[in-house]
Amino acid sequence: MDGHELVKLYEKGIRDFSEADLKNADLSGINLSGIFLTNADLSDAKLSRAFLIGANLTDANLGGANLRGANLEGANL
Repeated sequence: MDGHELVKLYEKGIRDFSEADLKNADLSGINLSGIFLTNADLSDAKLSRAFLIGANLTDANLGGANLRGANLEGANL
């Protein structure tokens, strides 16, 4: 799954993307509040300035991910 596809599904109300392969996805500046990314592969993803308020990132692979300026308030890491 790429970032564009995830955003389209998120906009339709889908929030559970557990175990999604989002390696290298560009989600910079996107509002993904309340998203479930448990066990997702976000390695090398671009998440700068993303809104991940209340996100569930339990056991997500964030190796090499750019989280600069991301809002992780209330996120479960």
